[in-house]
Amino acid sequence: MKHIAHIENIFTEKFGIPRQSGLVGVMSRIVLAEEYRDPSVYKGLEDYSHIWLLWEFSENKKVPFSPTVRPPRLGGNTRMGVFATRSPYRPNNIGLSCVKIEKIELHTPNGPILWVSGADLMNGTPILDIKPYLPHADSIPDAKGGFSTQVEWETLEVEIPENLKVLIPAEHQETIINLLSQDPRPAYQNDPEKVYGVCYGEQNIRFTVEKQVLRVIEIK
Repeated sequence: MKHIAHIENIFTEKFGIPRQSGLVGVMSRIVLAEEYRDPSVYKGLEDYSHIWLLWEFSENKKVPFSPTVRPPRLGGNTRMGVFATRSPYRPNNIGLSCVKIEKIELHTPNGPILWVSGADLMNGTPILDIKPYLPHADSIPDAKGGFSTQVEWETLEVEIPENLKVLIPAEHQETIINLLSQDPRPAYQNDPEKVYGVCYGEQNIRFTVEKQVLRVIEIK
């Protein structure tokens, strides 16, 4: 399969990326490969609010196939069948995300640019296809969600001292707080003395977590 585009955003490493699309409204832009930069490829897309992205888990380390994985939703200790999860470690490294269209720029030096929010893709991730989200076909209100709806995912209270908060641009503060509240730690780690770091653009936000409170202790 060909890579038709790549995504550009502030997620420069895997750690800290939202676990599912739509959880954090970070802005991203989709840049098409040169052979697809005809503005007509997006004709009619302005009438949709959301799209599906099919993409490649390009940064995964090659690991032997395992029929079961340990979903973070279950604390990282319970194994489920790989096809009952959205684990990135799959027979084929294909991801699926639903994102919101924010704007379409048809004429730029890099061809038509598609701006979206809510992506759970790392900066530079190659995209395999773009498809419109169809509410009448893609939304099933009475669908069952398996273990993902049976276990409540608790968000964290985020504390950022004022002397550190001023280091974060005002327009990004709400997004960063939302991102941190999703608890980016591996599900099996719960050491209140361990210091974690999330890269947000050029900033490294270091924090600890005790019980349900995340405290930012340093911003580099």
